[in-house]
Amino acid sequence: MSLVVSKKRNGRTLPTMTEDFFNMNPFFGSSLLDFNGGLFNEKEFALVPDANIIENEKEYKIELAVPGLERKDFKVEIEDDMLLVSAEKEEETKHEDKNYRTREFSYNSFYRSFVLPKNLVIDKIDAKYHNGVLDIMLPKKEVAVERPVKKIKVE
Repeated sequence: MSLVVSKKRNGRTLPTMTEDFFNMNPFFGSSLLDFNGGLFNEKEFALVPDANIIENEKEYKIELAVPGLERKDFKVEIEDDMLLVSAEKEEETKHEDKNYRTREFSYNSFYRSFVLPKNLVIDKIDAKYHNGVLDIMLPKKEVAVERPVKKIKVE
């Protein structure tokens, strides 16, 4: 079972598609996948962090590189078997000099969603933010290993 990922940028959901799909389907050319060709605003894409998803026997781990934020900027929730990760940061810069004043505002946000597999312990999901990386640990339920049926010969 694996996690399903989607990205949301400024209210639009863009599904994450695997490279294998495009390699198998000759209809899609490289120009369709060239997001740097001016079709989209580069700043818009810079605000959505990529995710590393790591799976081992005990857990899934999602790593999001989001430098420049603080713990209080994040919101991590589970809703209808979906892990929702978002962050908002608003900054104001003022500069006053003898002859002029400036006051600038910037507002950055992102939203990521992950469809969760059924084999998780929802109550034990944990998130930590350290050195610009948000780590979300999703522990798996222990699956009972079925023992093979042992036939005993009756004499």
